[in-house]
Amino acid sequence: MSEQQQDKAPKGRLYGVGLGPGDPSLMTVRAVEVIAEADVVAYHSARHGRSIARSIAERHLRPDHIEERLIYPVTTETTDHPGGYRGAMEEFYADAAARLAAHLDAGRTVAVLAEGDPLFYGSYMHMHKRLADRYPTEVIPGVTSVSAAAARLGTPLVEGEEVLTVLPGTLPEDELTARLATTDAAAVMKLGRTFPAVRRALERSGRLAEARYVERATMSAERDAPLAEVDPASVPYFSVAVLPSRIGAKAPAHRGEVVVVGLGPAGPMWLTPEARGELAAAEDLVGYTTYLDRVPARPGQRRHASDNKVEAERAEFALDLARRGRRVAVVSSGDPGVFAMATAVLEAAAEDPYREVPVRVVPGMTAAHAAAARAGAPLGHDYAVISLSDRLKPWEVIAERLRAAAAADLVLALYNPGSRSRIWQVGKARELLLEHRAPDTPVVLGRDVGGPEERIRVVRLADLDPSQVDMRTILLIGSSQTRTTRRTDGTEVVWTPRRYPER
Repeated sequence: MSEQQQDKAPKGRLYGVGLGPGDPSLMTVRAVEVIAEADVVAYHSARHGRSIARSIAERHLRPDHIEERLIYPVTTETTDHPGGYRGAMEEFYADAAARLAAHLDAGRTVAVLAEGDPLFYGSYMHMHKRLADRYPTEVIPGVTSVSAAAARLGTPLVEGEEVLTVLPGTLPEDELTARLATTDAAAVMKLGRTFPAVRRALERSGRLAEARYVERATMSAERDAPLAEVDPASVPYFSVAVLPSRIGAKAPAHRGEVVVVGLGPAGPMWLTPEARGELAAAEDLVGYTTYLDRVPARPGQRRHASDNKVEAERAEFALDLARRGRRVAVVSSGDPGVFAMATAVLEAAAEDPYREVPVRVVPGMTAAHAAAARAGAPLGHDYAVISLSDRLKPWEVIAERLRAAAAADLVLALYNPGSRSRIWQVGKARELLLEHRAPDTPVVLGRDVGGPEERIRVVRLADLDPSQVDMRTILLIGSSQTRTTRRTDGTEVVWTPRRYPER
């Protein structure tokens, strides 16, 4: 047959057939139909030749089926292939796709069997990416091992607004820890040799007590247990770690504690994974109403909002809850240790009757760093952070510190610059700073950084207008070395060189 005749010949159809998690009775009707109609049945296996996919579909195979065994060259990353593990696998996938393409070019229908779902961590997808653009293709979905594991545990996987995260156990341990800490529910695949690292990640993220282990779900050798009780040496590849829904779940026994959590300057994009995890794990949330409103509501979680000027009372309230065995998160904008709630909580916890209450502080992105990043790098050299609020310290102290920092030629980040009842401090601070700084010193005004009303402006120190500053604004005052430049796209960038000139 000529090449032209081959091009006109009808091509075969490619199927990716999801077989479900292992029990043949969980195959879909469509999967059974496709296998029955196929000329060629292909499946992956290790070098020993046994294939779990084939064993699931075995009752539906005919003697006249052409069977294509796609045998992996390696099953671990140890190989003498010149391209390493990836090189060996790429070569294998290319060869396997070529073998299937030969059948498709001959007009044969090819069914590639896949445990679970073909496009969910399945080997079939490597064939799909190489062949689907050249041949008519259909993917038959299958029940995933995650769904099977949840069904065997008899526990809701996710409910309401909860988020499910599916993770491969092959991720670096630190990455696993961060993702497990931040999510509501999770399934960790590809255990086996990765199990010890996965277990450590669950423990480090504070989720080990919730975790369940399911092995070979729906198969004859099925097993499930609390993950903390599983012997790592007994864990096969076909197993799943599950963090089920927290809604309605019995909370694990724990000692009461207070965690002071930094929310960053604005919404969820500024939360660290650690902060997100602590907020999710808390039984009670305590904080200023505006900041508490940033935290999504969770079923079963109690929220205790209060005014912004009752820090000491709020701290004692949180510590009292913890004394009664509650797990409490005190929320704070920015970083809780920078003019925020960590000091108030620790101050109260240093006295009776709260000395025995565990207190932890979880950092957050500061307003100064957020505004600096938006403007460029004005904090690129030594800088000082000063609050202009005289509610808790005399103005004379503030003025003395402003003079000292200005005389030392430090960049300044000025917090709490003004409010409805305090409108004169910015003007007075400008006067003090002009005693040591040139009138054209760059000043960054960052308002509502990260929020819907964000605005970043750069003005000269001499032109700083107090009426344009409120409590949602932070000021970054440059040093004698701070520079500004206007880039070709029109944006103005501010930075302070890291090298300071020799005297």
